[in-house]
Amino acid sequence: MTAAVSQFVATYGLLAVFLLMVGESCGLPFPSEVIMPTAGLLAAGGHMNLVAAIIAGAAANLVGSLIAYVLAARFGEPLLLGPGRYVGIRRHHLEMADGWFQRWGLPAVLIGRVLPVIRTYISFPAGLARINLTWFSVLTFVGALPWVAALALVGYLLGKNYDRISGPLEKGAIGIAVLVAIVVVVWYVRGREPRSAKV
Repeated sequence: MTAAVSQFVATYGLLAVFLLMVGESCGLPFPSEVIMPTAGLLAAGGHMNLVAAIIAGAAANLVGSLIAYVLAARFGEPLLLGPGRYVGIRRHHLEMADGWFQRWGLPAVLIGRVLPVIRTYISFPAGLARINLTWFSVLTFVGALPWVAALALVGYLLGKNYDRISGPLEKGAIGIAVLVAIVVVVWYVRGREPRSAKV
């Protein structure tokens, strides 16, 4: 999924960013943590405008959230937990988002936009509660903008500084691989010791 999302963004640019972020905000399993950093990487390479990517991501988040809000307000849980299960919506997602919404009320829409999982599903309990649509839209966009911008900037900075950080990253990866290998060997040897002792 991650590779497919990245490839889609690389191929179709801003249109892909917009469509994927709309889907992600509707509850589809398209991770913004992949979409926006990929856009940032493309911007670092001169293949996309960074500001345009951030605006497209935030606007798409608003559009997708409004779709989710309207669907929840119009059809309720029967739609979300019926056909919705085929696109990854689960009861525990709704319960988590609803608990957050019940605890914090309207500010939950703003704060929830920067929290993994919560940000994707907070529109559903907001729609079920039919909160003020204008406030919902404003808080959604304001809350989504810094999240989207931060993710895009991470990708952009990684792309711009790749030559500088690639060496340390490779060394770190080698170190982790060696450490994992040592742990596996120790675990294997220790697992065999009692068996040897019995013989």
